[in-house]
Amino acid sequence: MGVLDWIRFGLLGLGLLFVATGLLPRAEAEASIGRIAPLLLFLFSVIVLAELTKEAGVFDAIAQRLARWGRGDYFALFLLCVAFASVNTVFLNLDTTAVLLTPVLLALAVRARIAALPLAMTTVWLANTASLLLPVSNLTNLLAARRVALETPAFAERMWAPQLAALAVTMVLLWVFYWRRSMRGADADRYEPPEPEPVRDRVLFGATGMACLLFIAAILAGVHTGIQLGIAATVAAVVAVIAFAVRDRGSLRPSLIPWQLMVFVTGLFLVVPTLERYGLDEVMRALVGTDDGVAGAMRAAFAGGGLSNLLNNLPAYVAGESAVPKENRDQLLPLLIGTNVGPVITPWGSLATLLWFEWCRRWDVRVPMRKFVLTGTALAVLGCAASVGALLVTG
Repeated sequence: MGVLDWIRFGLLGLGLLFVATGLLPRAEAEASIGRIAPLLLFLFSVIVLAELTKEAGVFDAIAQRLARWGRGDYFALFLLCVAFASVNTVFLNLDTTAVLLTPVLLALAVRARIAALPLAMTTVWLANTASLLLPVSNLTNLLAARRVALETPAFAERMWAPQLAALAVTMVLLWVFYWRRSMRGADADRYEPPEPEPVRDRVLFGATGMACLLFIAAILAGVHTGIQLGIAATVAAVVAVIAFAVRDRGSLRPSLIPWQLMVFVTGLFLVVPTLERYGLDEVMRALVGTDDGVAGAMRAAFAGGGLSNLLNNLPAYVAGESAVPKENRDQLLPLLIGTNVGPVITPWGSLATLLWFEWCRRWDVRVPMRKFVLTGTALAVLGCAASVGALLVTG
């Protein structure tokens, strides 16, 4: 049991205590769990899919190609990883980046014989900070786009400058804190590109690769709601499971089940509704205020980012949206920026960060929590300030 495991079980225990004592009525608890049932289905299915895809060698093959494209140059590899993570997040959403790209970059660390932490941090930071441009990039964007009545082209036109600002800050801090020579765990200026390796089982490789493409195609087709995405992930996972049941049944082991993640999410959605019953909306209203000027925009962004790191970015955005007056359009989009760019300080700030930590645990990648929190704080503060500033200047 690690520290995060104690936090997961502690949160679930607290949620169950709230239900048992009546602080959260049983009917509301059942409704909350019912709302997240599609999310739990998605989490279960997508982790199983990604684990089996990893087992089949698909992630290793992509990692080898990336490493060879970098031609042994660390800065070129850095730019490739940033571009890959950013495009993936913008068009496929941040959770897909956490699920499918994290194992690719961790496999890349093994293949190129370089430190895993810089590659891992590239994924988790860009999964959050590259999620501003399109409504599909983040569920909070979909909620905000409906509130301000912006279709995808108009939304992108409004958010392109904040997105570029967030990416610029992220790249600078990634290089300073994790990628420069003294931080990346490598004394050399170059790495050794790996030689191509044969695929162990072409049937499993093809089946799991097609299952991932099926999942990605469902996202690109505009499948945004939780239950649809959950079903798409389940169908893709079933394809992978059937392939392994036929070709390699021994790989279908209980450790595939992401029980730690499901425990945490269940606890989270019992604790947050309880807090909402006892003043969370009022607290958020006091934090956000009603000023629609520059000060109000910054206040909304940092309130959203702060609450996201305390609870989670989705309930933080929902609480913040209810606190922003309907006519304050220039305050709502900064709130969105805060809940997208800000949740990089705590492991539970966003679902993407939770999924990322699950992958780090499965790959035995040690994440120094003190450094994670401190560098994440720098990114949250500078990223939110730069993005909101870009929004106001171009607005």
